[in-house]
Amino acid sequence: MAAHARAWYQWPRHWQGFREIPWKRLWIFASAVFLIFSVIGPFNDLLRMGSMPYATVILVGVVTGLNAVLFLLFLNYLPWPFMVVLVALQFAMGPALTWATLWMVHAFALSSPSAADGVRFAGTGTLLAVITSYALFVSFFSAENRATMRIKSELALAHGIQKTLVPPITLEAAGFEIFGLSEPSEKVGGDLVDVVALPGGDVVAYVADIAGHGLSAGILMGMLKTAARTVLLEPGPPETSLPLLLDKLNRVLPAVKEPQMYATLTAFRLNADGRVWYAMAASPPIFHRRLRGNELETVQEQQFPLGLLPQAGFSGRAMQFAVGDVLLVATDGILEVCGQDGEEFGQARLEDTLTACAGKPLSSVAQEILSKARSFGPQTDDQTLLLIRRSAPSSLDFAVLTEAAATSTS
Repeated sequence: MAAHARAWYQWPRHWQGFREIPWKRLWIFASAVFLIFSVIGPFNDLLRMGSMPYATVILVGVVTGLNAVLFLLFLNYLPWPFMVVLVALQFAMGPALTWATLWMVHAFALSSPSAADGVRFAGTGTLLAVITSYALFVSFFSAENRATMRIKSELALAHGIQKTLVPPITLEAAGFEIFGLSEPSEKVGGDLVDVVALPGGDVVAYVADIAGHGLSAGILMGMLKTAARTVLLEPGPPETSLPLLLDKLNRVLPAVKEPQMYATLTAFRLNADGRVWYAMAASPPIFHRRLRGNELETVQEQQFPLGLLPQAGFSGRAMQFAVGDVLLVATDGILEVCGQDGEEFGQARLEDTLTACAGKPLSSVAQEILSKARSFGPQTDDQTLLLIRRSAPSSLDFAVLTEAAATSTS
């Protein structure tokens, strides 16, 4: 999913390092910044050999410390045009601070301490400010480190859940070989490959791709898998099971996702009698390599994605799938891998790879495709593959052959 464009008046993302930190933790860092810059007050007094009244030293320290905290808040919470106002204030701050110190001296009849006392006060104030700010910095970064470790632990747990929800799939059933593999681009991904064994020996294999990646996509992916399995285990005619699946998912998803999120899906129903159906929802094409004639076809259906619009009437179609034929579905994370010149991996390279190694075991075909894609360009999205091969004739094939033989004999 494309990233949202940054508005012209916003700071670059890497300059907003504290924006996500709540104030209940950020105030410690702000206090440390305040103290470290407040030493400008006593340092200024040291340059004057301790001749400044104590109150004016404190005033200068407080103002310069608050000024530093103001810069911190502007950088993190306000657009950059406001920085022009803050920079302009710097030119006014010097004369205003001079006027304020002179006013305090005359208004409260402040007197200058002795040089020794003034230097001692300024030195002690500087030391206390530096030590306290150091302690606050250590406290802040220790707390952030604990928060980071907690997040890492949670991501590791989520990664474990991801492996449980989307394990590699190797299955032989009903005369079909099925292999599925999903490699997330982060700890948690939004791609899903799944196989559901139905009562009677039929099998449904499908690939889903949640828009985006990361934790939010992974959560929605888990919801989609649960919903899909619930729908598929309901009894019904095999020819309508896949359209019914898409329709129900499209009605359920909007209530459990963010408005901009959606899912694409390609599903196959592999019947024990040899019949095959497929259904698609705005997903990449199906690549069908036929053993007879060594031909490769692509199948594309222009249907809406799931969960985005209240669309009804998803359709499914039957497919002629002979012994030795191979079906391949690859998500955008493979097709849209970009090389150094900006060119995408694309369908042509995927077709060439499938044709070159279609006779190999399906796991080897998948690894070859992933290897080609990753050597072409870096992985920036979840990469998922589903491969299906017709491994044995079915009862339907034998019936057709028997009928053909009887016809030729007569």
